[in-house]
Amino acid sequence: MTDALADVANLPGVAGSVDEARSAVDRLLGHRILRRRSAEVSTESALRGARASAVLDGATVTLDELRTTENPSDPVVQGSLRVSAELGTLTETWRKAPRQALARLHVLAAADAVESADLGRPRSADGPPLPGAPSPSEVALRLDALSGLLIEPTKAPALVAAAIVHGELLTLRPFGWGDGIVARAAQRLTLVARGLDPKSLVAPEVGHLELADDYAEALRAYSSGTSEGVAQWIGHCSAAVVAAARDSQAICEAFMRG
Repeated sequence: MTDALADVANLPGVAGSVDEARSAVDRLLGHRILRRRSAEVSTESALRGARASAVLDGATVTLDELRTTENPSDPVVQGSLRVSAELGTLTETWRKAPRQALARLHVLAAADAVESADLGRPRSADGPPLPGAPSPSEVALRLDALSGLLIEPTKAPALVAAAIVHGELLTLRPFGWGDGIVARAAQRLTLVARGLDPKSLVAPEVGHLELADDYAEALRAYSSGTSEGVAQWIGHCSAAVVAAARDSQAICEAFMRG
């Protein structure tokens, strides 16, 4: 049986960037504050991740606004917050039934933005075309392939699997609204479910926002389908995890100072 994710992990340059990201997460996990306050760090990381994902999808919101506004009016912010709040409950579903978990993520992300009949359902041929995106038939095939890839055993690192999930979903734009929120959440969920960050202390969304100037370029490289493009995308995702781990280290240090 072939191991497609392991083949991707063996592309030139991938191992080095993945090792750097894994080391950054390991350093974070060794922080002494996590022995007694890991839940608080995870909660703060979730809030920062939700804010970053919303901003990447065009929202204008600060962390202070998220802390003080009970019901934000922007549907992008609302959706990002809902996704972040429920992410931890989807770990087992993601391991066993990724398509089901993706549907739930879209329901959470888009509840205030699309018709209820369209929530959790990939784009269909009957809907309006999405310029620059693959056709609904291609989306269906590639979502099935991605789901199959995720439930098969692999020797590939969690970071590689997470990057492929993120890149595929951003490329496919399977739902037509909220795809960025769903894709970034799925990346984080993969890192949690595959044991790299089991307590969800790292918010890759924060790293993608910090590296926003490279985000779109790296996605275009991935979407090209070339080995070099895929490796570039994984390098970007790994760098985002490094930046996010650094941000979570700062959260830990702030808790240490009281």
